[in-house]
Amino acid sequence: MVKEMLRQGGRSARIQVAVHSAVEELAVEVGREGLAVPLIAERAGVTPSTIYRRWGDLAELLADVAVQRLRPVSDPDDTGALASDLEAFVLQYAEEMSSKVGRSLLLDVLAASGNDPGPAGRCCQYTSQHLETIRARAIAREEDVFEVDIVIDVVIAPIVYHILFGDREPDAAYCRALLARL
Repeated sequence: MVKEMLRQGGRSARIQVAVHSAVEELAVEVGREGLAVPLIAERAGVTPSTIYRRWGDLAELLADVAVQRLRPVSDPDDTGALASDLEAFVLQYAEEMSSKVGRSLLLDVLAASGNDPGPAGRCCQYTSQHLETIRARAIAREEDVFEVDIVIDVVIAPIVYHILFGDREPDAAYCRALLARL
């Protein structure tokens, strides 16, 4: 399980940045299959025990890197209406998560989660927060609103299912059909 940093900007933060950077650089250079804790530690300038102490194992480290990359950098687009806000968000979500990089990040997050919802729970929280932002905007515009859990059940969950199991592409038409059911 990933331990939370105690001090922002201190040694712990510097180690996290160095290790995350090492993972990303080495993934490009040697591929995901070539990643190993000693190799990452050497690149990051830390000891392997530092990585094991902080992340536990390689799967947890990869999940932590994935969660950081999946973390939103901005609020969802504000198009001026609930329906178009939600559609824009869902289409972007499906496109990003179904990309090669998105699929890989999702798998890393799920591989480390097991019975502990830590990494997966944080990703779910990001999606819920975006939906809450869209919902709050709609309330401010005095529009009819949705329940976040229902959007997750009816729209987001089927998209993620199809991405993970690869039985169909969650293209724009499919996403719009899910939104129509909502």
